Amino acid sequence: MVRVFGRLALASSVALGALTAGAGIGAPGASPAYAQSGGITVRGNQRVDAETVRSYFTGRGPLTQSVVDEGIRGLYSSGLFSDVKVSRAGGGIVVSVVENQVINRVAFEGNRKIKDAVLASEVQSKSRGPFNPAVVQADAQRIQDIYRRSGRYEVKVEPKTISQPSGRVDLVFEINEGEKTKIAGINFEGNANISSGTLRDQMSTTESNWLSWLKTSDVYDPDRINADLEAIRKYYLNHGYADFRVVSANAALDQSGNAFTINIVVEEGQKYKFGAVDVESSVPDVDGSTLRGKIQSSPGSTYNASEIDKTVEAMSLDLASRGYAFAQVRPRGNRNTADGSIGVVYVVEEGARVYVERINVRGNTRTRDYVVRREFDIGEGDAYNQVFIDRAERRLKALGFFKTVKIGTEPGSSPDRVIVNVDVEDQATGEFSVAGGYSTQDGVIGEVALGERNFLGRGQYARIAAQFGQNVSGFDFSFTEPYFLGSRVSAGVDLFVKKRDETDYTSYKLDTYGGGLRFGLPITEDISIGARYQIYQQDLSIPGEFEQLYVRGLNPKNTGPGDGQKHLSNKLIVNPDRASAAIFESEGKRLTSLAGLSLIYNTLDNPQAPTLGFYGELKGDVAGLGGDAKFVRTTFDGRYYHPLGWENLIGMLRVQAGHIKAFGKDDLAVLDHFAGGPDLVRGFEPQGFGPRDVTRWIYRGPNRPSKYGGGSPNNDPLGGTTYYGGSAEVQFPIFGLPKEIGLKGALFADAGSVFDYEGVQSLRVVPGKNGVLTVNAEDQNKIRSSVGASLLWQSPLGPIRFDFAKVLSKAKYDETQVFRFSGGTRF
Repeated sequence: MVRVFGRLALASSVALGALTAGAGIGAPGASPAYAQSGGITVRGNQRVDAETVRSYFTGRGPLTQSVVDEGIRGLYSSGLFSDVKVSRAGGGIVVSVVENQVINRVAFEGNRKIKDAVLASEVQSKSRGPFNPAVVQADAQRIQDIYRRSGRYEVKVEPKTISQPSGRVDLVFEINEGEKTKIAGINFEGNANISSGTLRDQMSTTESNWLSWLKTSDVYDPDRINADLEAIRKYYLNHGYADFRVVSANAALDQSGNAFTINIVVEEGQKYKFGAVDVESSVPDVDGSTLRGKIQSSPGSTYNASEIDKTVEAMSLDLASRGYAFAQVRPRGNRNTADGSIGVVYVVEEGARVYVERINVRGNTRTRDYVVRREFDIGEGDAYNQVFIDRAERRLKALGFFKTVKIGTEPGSSPDRVIVNVDVEDQATGEFSVAGGYSTQDGVIGEVALGERNFLGRGQYARIAAQFGQNVSGFDFSFTEPYFLGSRVSAGVDLFVKKRDETDYTSYKLDTYGGGLRFGLPITEDISIGARYQIYQQDLSIPGEFEQLYVRGLNPKNTGPGDGQKHLSNKLIVNPDRASAAIFESEGKRLTSLAGLSLIYNTLDNPQAPTLGFYGELKGDVAGLGGDAKFVRTTFDGRYYHPLGWENLIGMLRVQAGHIKAFGKDDLAVLDHFAGGPDLVRGFEPQGFGPRDVTRWIYRGPNRPSKYGGGSPNNDPLGGTTYYGGSAEVQFPIFGLPKEIGLKGALFADAGSVFDYEGVQSLRVVPGKNGVLTVNAEDQNKIRSSVGASLLWQSPLGPIRFDFAKVLSKAKYDETQVFRFSGGTRF
């Protein structure tokens, strides 16, 4: 680069000296000289057209000193020439150029960790482009930066050229990747109240350990470290430490060990709680008391900066909806160090009258512009509000469509106009997975799925999957449009097929075919409403060994031939292994058509691995819009997570309940009842507790009455119309294991019950004879309870859970299960 600009200065001075001496260009008192395109002679060009060279000097008026300088700079910056000289010849000028060589191809050697395609997309030197030494050196530096961001600080890159005919060269970047530079430790100083382990958990950067060969997070990346420091700051601000600050952060490289040690010094400050919270308004016609309902915090609770942000956003949205477009909400804190409280006053005031002139969306090569623009609550011509800009940035990041999202502003065409620039970088959103797993109910199972979260760049979600296994197989397809008819209402369609064979827990086969429509409407950031319609057909069939009603009985007097053996008599008895009458009643095809509504409240901090917040879903369904089933069903599932004060100890409370009621003349089908199993109380088999058919019915011939007694109960689970359950769980890290392995332990206690069978009571199978099968439902509203321990693996290949449970209370015919293993993997 120094050599190139040295030539530029020399050529410029020589050319201008000649012109000044001969024609007086730029000389004091001299008249400026003019030259048309015909007066500019170009020499030395072989591939570049002469008119292209002349264009750098023409169209700018007289060939003054500044015009010539600008033309020379332009020729050099084009990258087409390695040398440019200008001299005077008669009434014109001569431009002598030396063209750069042309790159025949760009190759990379020695790169094992980063693919050619990635490097080729980053370098500026391209095949069939000019060879520019300065650009090549910059490319080599760029390759080094890429490797260093992936943790290889010992990388060396040496560009080399191989001459080819006709002024062409092959450009080869020889790369010595070196060893991975690790992070030996992340140390904190000044954190007296929050443990170093908790702070490391907030960071995406991790320490190197025996799992380093599986991960890329244990490398030093300055941008990642800055993001980690911001995450730590937010954690402190959300846990009462309003005065927190990072004093310093540095990374020391140990050359001998090829490892960084990151040292972070913090100053926690005092822990605060919320004091008095109030609203003041200086905007005419806006009464501050009308906004009090938007306050997210309460006096006496731990100070939380995110609650203040949510309050500001909620108030700003409310004011905008009432027509106060320029009203701004500004929180003002009043610290009281004596009692450790911070009073917050939300000040509503008139902001500057600034309008959005234009919203520019840049960098999206795949995602369509409107997918980005629809995440903004303001548009071009609307009043500018920074709260809405920040909200749009959070939404865009949450989509998962982009690697980076940055929103900035620049002045518009007038002082009251602003231009909003949205810079994004698309990332891959396709998903292909092959999953496998095992459950105690379905045995070995597998799934092949293909999904796309940004279908055709329209922001739509599509997924198709096929399942197969020992006892279950199926197919499902789903498609979701997140902005139905241009509104913030999601709409989706689902199609599914599922076939389940008989298992140790069921005495029937069940094939289900159906589909549905669904809609979702967000009310606030935390509350949403869902509506759905489903129609599906269930085809229940009973295998031969469970379908046979009668078997020949044994001769109790041993009167048959043989050595005292009992032999078959002609007396028929009801097969003790037959399916329940409730199962026979449901045999065949049955169509269900239902509509439902859901109310969802979700404040979880992390949907995948929550540590704080509440999730509750209240669902109601009505079946009977055609079809065979007629019932009303209501269910609730609520989960609350909260840290327990000790490092990484998370408590979880869960409450479940449901009720279903048939209407019309028909009984409730056995398939519509709720089943009691490990999803409600661990330690029990699937459908292991709740009402159960314990009929002991014997057929004693056509002329003798039937009676109960003898035989064995079939013990088919019937299910109940009502269930409730509660769980308490404590999750904790396993000492000595790195958090990257994803293993956690848990202790739990469950209690619940399923009761109140309201299905068929008897079924005539042999008209005119004693062929009536009855249902003897063992139905107790007895609380089932258990305690146990779990091993949870949130692996990169999917969630897996092992539960070991000891049942504390159960009913007589309940079926228990000490160990349960379920989950799936992606590979």
